Amino acid sequence: MHPKIVRNLLFPLHEKIMHRPTFHYADELEKTQWLSPAEMEQLQGNKLKALLNVALEHSPWHAQRIRNAKIPLAADQTPTLDDLTRLPTMDKSDAQSHREQIAWAGVPGGGTLYNTGGSSGQPLIFYYGKERQASDAANRMRARRWWGINVGEREVFLWGAPVELAKTDRIKQIRDGLMNQLLLNAFEMSAKNMALYAQAIEKFQPTCIYGYASSLTLFANYLVNEGKTLHLPTLKAVCTTGEPLYPNQRTAIQGVFGVPVANEYGSRDAGFIAHESPEGQMLASSETMILEILDPNGQAVGAGETGEAVITGLHSQAQPFIRYRTGDMLKVGTEACKAGRGLQVIDEVVGRSTDFIVAADGTIMHALAVIYVLRAIEGMGEFKIIQHSTTELEVQFVPAEAHTDNLHWQKEAEQAITSQLKQRVGQNTQIILHKMKKIPPEKSGKHRYVVSHVALPEGYTG
Repeated sequence: MHPKIVRNLLFPLHEKIMHRPTFHYADELEKTQWLSPAEMEQLQGNKLKALLNVALEHSPWHAQRIRNAKIPLAADQTPTLDDLTRLPTMDKSDAQSHREQIAWAGVPGGGTLYNTGGSSGQPLIFYYGKERQASDAANRMRARRWWGINVGEREVFLWGAPVELAKTDRIKQIRDGLMNQLLLNAFEMSAKNMALYAQAIEKFQPTCIYGYASSLTLFANYLVNEGKTLHLPTLKAVCTTGEPLYPNQRTAIQGVFGVPVANEYGSRDAGFIAHESPEGQMLASSETMILEILDPNGQAVGAGETGEAVITGLHSQAQPFIRYRTGDMLKVGTEACKAGRGLQVIDEVVGRSTDFIVAADGTIMHALAVIYVLRAIEGMGEFKIIQHSTTELEVQFVPAEAHTDNLHWQKEAEQAITSQLKQRVGQNTQIILHKMKKIPPEKSGKHRYVVSHVALPEGYTG
C-alpha cells in the first residue's frame, strides 16, 4: 500500500474506528516539543490537575491519598511537581492488589485488561484505556519523524508479544499488509527461521526495523556469520526496545544494516518514557508523563546521578499510575536537548536486561518467550527462570499472598508451567519447580529473572 494512503486514510480511519485520538495527540506533540522548560512545566501541571481530579472522583484508593496530601486542586490553582511529591509513591504490588479500587470503571471508551511482559519477575495486569493507547502511538509517531520515518512507511517488527503472535488469522494478516507492517517472531530465532527472515525483510524493503535489542543483535551476528548482506536502500533506522542497548549491540546492528540505531525506553505499565534523538540523546515524553528520578530515600538525584524512574502517567485515566516506581534505574541528563526541544534529557537508561533461552532443538528464543508463560498465570507473584542446560529448566516462584497456602492453586499452576514451558523449549526438557517464600537477588545485589547457562552458538553473541 502506498505510504500516503496509509498515512492519510487507512491509519486515521483505523484509529477513529477504535475511538483513539492518536492523530490529534501526534499533531499536538509536534508543537509542544518546542516549548520552553517553564512552558512544559505549565503543561504538565495542567494535565496533572486533570488526572488528579479524575482520580479523586473515580479512584477511591488514589482519592484518599490525594486528600491526605492536601494537593491544591481548586479552580484557580495548578499543582506543581513539589505538590505532587507530597503523595507517597506506589509500586507494582499496589497497582496489582488495589487494581479495582484504582481503575475507573466508566472510563470513556472502556478499559482493557493488559499484561506487562513480566521481565521484572513480577507481572502486572492492569487497565489500559484509549487515552493511553493514543498517547503511546503518538509518541512513537513523533520519535519516528525525528529520523525521517513517517506514518505508513514500511516497518518490520522483530517481536514476540503473545497479543500480536496470537492474532495470526487472515484478518490480522490483511490488516498488517494494509498498514505496511511485517511481523517476524523473535521467539523462534533458529538458523532456519533467521534465513527466512532475511529473505522476507529484503523482499519487504522496509524504511524501519523495530525489535528487541538482543534479538536484533542476534540476527545481525547471524547475518555476519553466514556472510549474508541485505540490500535495503530505503532503510532509514533500526529502532531497539525492550531492554538496555549496549555499545557492542549498537555497533553490531549498525554495522550490518548500515543505518543509525535509535533506542527507545518504556514499559507496558508506564508507557513510552523516552526515545533517542538523531543527536544521540534520550528525550523523555514530557508532555505525556512526569518523570522523577529518585534516590533510595525518595529524593530527586542531581544531574549526572543515577536513581529510580518514578512515573506519573498523564494519560493513564483508565487506571491512574501516579508516582509509580518502575524499578528501572536512569541517569539524569547533564545538558539540554541539542536540537532545542523542551523535553527532559536522560543520560543513560541502566534498566534491566534478559538472557536468551536455547531450546532442545537449538532454536534460540528471547527470554520473554518463557517469561510470558509465568506472567500469564493468575495469582503468580515473583519468579525466576534458570536454564541449566538445553534439557533442564528450573523455575523458582512465589505465589501471590492470596495463594500462599492454596495447594489447589499450586497444583494447577505447576501443571500449567510444566506443560507450557515444554511446548516452548521441548517436550523432553526437565522442568524443575521450586515454590519459595522469597527469591534472593544475585551476589551483585541485582535481580535477574531469567538466567541461562547455555552458551549461544559461536559468533551469535554481541
